[in-house]
Amino acid sequence: MTDYEKMKKAYQASSKILEKRMERERPEDLEVLKKVKESAIIIVAGTYDKVELVLDLIKVPYVLIQAYELDKIELNSDQMLIINCPGSDISPQSLTKIKNFVANGGFLFTTDWALLHVLEKIFPEYVKYNQRPTGDDCVRVEVVSKDNKFLKGLFEGDSDPIWWLESSSYPIQILDEKRVRVLVRSKEMAEKYGEAPIVILFDYKEGIVLHMTSHYYLQRAELRTKRHKMSAKEYAIKEIGLSEQEADFEELEGLSLGEAESAYSTTQFISNVIVEQQKKVKMRKKKDKTKEDNDNK
Repeated sequence: MTDYEKMKKAYQASSKILEKRMERERPEDLEVLKKVKESAIIIVAGTYDKVELVLDLIKVPYVLIQAYELDKIELNSDQMLIINCPGSDISPQSLTKIKNFVANGGFLFTTDWALLHVLEKIFPEYVKYNQRPTGDDCVRVEVVSKDNKFLKGLFEGDSDPIWWLESSSYPIQILDEKRVRVLVRSKEMAEKYGEAPIVILFDYKEGIVLHMTSHYYLQRAELRTKRHKMSAKEYAIKEIGLSEQEADFEELEGLSLGEAESAYSTTQFISNVIVEQQKKVKMRKKKDKTKEDNDNK
């Protein structure tokens, strides 16, 4: 199989692992994921990244639009807006709309070149591209904010995760270290390309911005260690905690631990983000309803 075929199979396997694990460990969160409405997630199509492919596999609905369509639609604060790399075709009018959307409580999730084309334009005091593009590379990463709910179930135990960098990925330079939180970083990334952050998060007024270096839908993995070269089935059983019976499905056959871990980490991550955003929206609506009821008394 080619690298692309292996990763496609790895994502198919990861979606099954995720559902089996959440059924056992987090059934309430799985129910939240299954109740997501199509209009809750808006994805701006990208030339290079395709977050929507991961959502298809975990059966989460979304609306896919082109960049120019942002000029025509209304965004509301209950939604999540995902902008695939590169984000370069978004108009100044839509950039202003996106900033207001976040300010009013919306959730913005961007990948790779959107750092330059979106975030640097509307949040110039927070982050910027350091002008040192990466090669087609893989770097070892570590979780910084282990208590962050977006990272629940990721990179646990003896994991030694490797993050794939798309050719010409954009390293993140943090300008406001007080407000921008680093969730995942890489010393290897810093040594090679000048900046350590891989996944960052910051609040802007009532909303949240989440950004990651490289593409969300990974097209290859790197098998550096003996652990990475173990079988994907061993990963599902020994590290995820599935039973022999639960891990008995064909998508795991012929895959390495490294390939399965790379796909699973992104699948689990986007699921966590969606679940937590849905919970936040529910709490906000409940709070607004309580306030409205008290005002009417």
